[in-house]
Amino acid sequence: MSTKYVVDSWAWIEYLDGSEIGKKVAMKLKAQEVFTNIVTIAEVISKVGRKQKDPDIAFRAMTSLSNIVAGDDEFAKRVGLLHSGVKKEVPNFSLGDAFTLYTAKSLSAKVLTGDPDFKGIKEAEML
Repeated sequence: MSTKYVVDSWAWIEYLDGSEIGKKVAMKLKAQEVFTNIVTIAEVISKVGRKQKDPDIAFRAMTSLSNIVAGDDEFAKRVGLLHSGVKKEVPNFSLGDAFTLYTAKSLSAKVLTGDPDFKGIKEAEML
């Protein structure tokens, strides 16, 4: 049985940068069922733009290598509730992180990340 992954912005940036950790992300992308939350796309495009790199390359990579999860109004409500709960324990846990985590929970998947804000979260597979 293969593992489902929701790739967070941290992992996508490593992948796009071609780092050693990014190479590990690439291996996971090839062998697994992969998802990305639509909020993660916005985060990555913002980061890529700030680095003055081509946002179209990042966009094509994310949309071609993963299934995009957009959610609906109920999804957003659940993300907000999850965020308020986790943020009490992890002060730097962002709303974007909550979208990623809730996406993983809703799909019975693992978050593929190296973001220290996910450390100790059972749904996270730390790189």
